[in-house]
Amino acid sequence: MTPFLQFKPLYQERVWGGRALETFLGRKLSGTAPIGESWELVDRPEAQSVVAGGPWAGRTLREVMVEHAATIMGPAWPAARPFPILVKWLDCRDRLSVQVHPPADLAAKLGGEPKTENWYFAQTDAGAAVYAGLKAGVTRASFEQAIAAGTVAQCLERPAVCAGDSLLIHSGTMHAIDAGNMILEIQQNSDTTYRVYDWGRMGLDGQPRALHVAQSLACLEANTAPTPRLVRGPGVLAQCREFTIRQQVLRAGETMTFARGQQARILSVVAGELHGSGRLALGDNVLLPYAGEFSYVAQTETTVLVTENFSTA
Repeated sequence: MTPFLQFKPLYQERVWGGRALETFLGRKLSGTAPIGESWELVDRPEAQSVVAGGPWAGRTLREVMVEHAATIMGPAWPAARPFPILVKWLDCRDRLSVQVHPPADLAAKLGGEPKTENWYFAQTDAGAAVYAGLKAGVTRASFEQAIAAGTVAQCLERPAVCAGDSLLIHSGTMHAIDAGNMILEIQQNSDTTYRVYDWGRMGLDGQPRALHVAQSLACLEANTAPTPRLVRGPGVLAQCREFTIRQQVLRAGETMTFARGQQARILSVVAGELHGSGRLALGDNVLLPYAGEFSYVAQTETTVLVTENFSTA
């Protein structure tokens, strides 16, 4: 029987983070530092998820992919190809920098990787919002002037958000997450971020954080992505070349099943609890391999995100 894969979280200190992963997800965090990110599933040279249990416990995702690529991803998947999706929980107690990920046709020239990402807002404070996309009429020249004047926020759309909202951010879109958001980020496997403005803040080391103004302005000029729009489920939350995310809401006792030999999927529980092919609770993210067959029953009203249709490019 092919098992599902659940991984040990990789916690990341961030100046804008906090400790809400303890209160919201019930996680145990060491120390007292602000934790901004929990990398739940990652296959990168600098960061590797480690399987938490089952027959592959203690193995990295890369090791398992190399040895069992056909089992996990299907017979056409090359063993050397990294897993295409990165999943994170973000605890945004303070606002993040204004930043951009390079669009695909510019990324290689800038020495980076494109990164299309989706934010699912699992919990929000009153008045929470995000910055997502430029206002109509903003140009490279006017944005550059705003950087110098410290008025970047006036150039960006700032939609209010609440729990249950979802927002797809295509590569090339200028954005920033504002304070008071707990987000499940499901993204293209990339870690290229160009910071253009950081609100005059110091980093955890007491020094200003690095900015990448020239790269950011090049991305702004090259961007053709649409302005992000909030979506609410159930149903399809995000659909792009890199992945599809759909939301299912199950009443207590309802079942969800996944047949063998269809495709690999990621299952993320954002409310409630599932039993069946393992117990999954709020905050859990698991990889369901291509060769496995899985069935889950909701123990209470449960909301699940299913990420599928991964890009093979």
